[in-house]
Amino acid sequence: MARHGKERKGGPQERSFRAFLKKRAPIYLGLLGLFLVFAVPELTKGDLEGSFPELPAGEREIVDMLMRYDGGDGTGLTLIEAISSKIEEDYPDERIYDDRDTSVTLAVYGAGGDSYQVLLGFKAHKGEANYDWNIDAATGEITANNPESRHAVELVDYYD
Repeated sequence: MARHGKERKGGPQERSFRAFLKKRAPIYLGLLGLFLVFAVPELTKGDLEGSFPELPAGEREIVDMLMRYDGGDGTGLTLIEAISSKIEEDYPDERIYDDRDTSVTLAVYGAGGDSYQVLLGFKAHKGEANYDWNIDAATGEITANNPESRHAVELVDYYD
């Protein structure tokens, strides 16, 4: 005899898949929880360059030229890496860029012709650091105007 009427959805294949998920749901939720606890904070970690304010295109090029300065040899430490490592030394084991008391200021001033002055300020709960450079956009020459910025440039120049 043939059955007439609706056939049942969820045959043996669908029911076994549902049972498979029910058995393993705690394992999947645990793995998802571990991912959220350990991986997501590392992936969303802030950095110095991400804290820079938005700048017009011309000023952004000057800042990029300055921050990519590596002593002229094309290898080794860049200026932004030197500054970031100094901040990490001062604030170990802290998510300093996510702190509401932390502020990063960046200003670019034209000093005439292809010369620019770049001021970078970093302020956090333990203190502040101010960097001041002059940069010649035509030659790429960088001159430090204060001890903090001079130390960063020397660190890049003499990095092995």
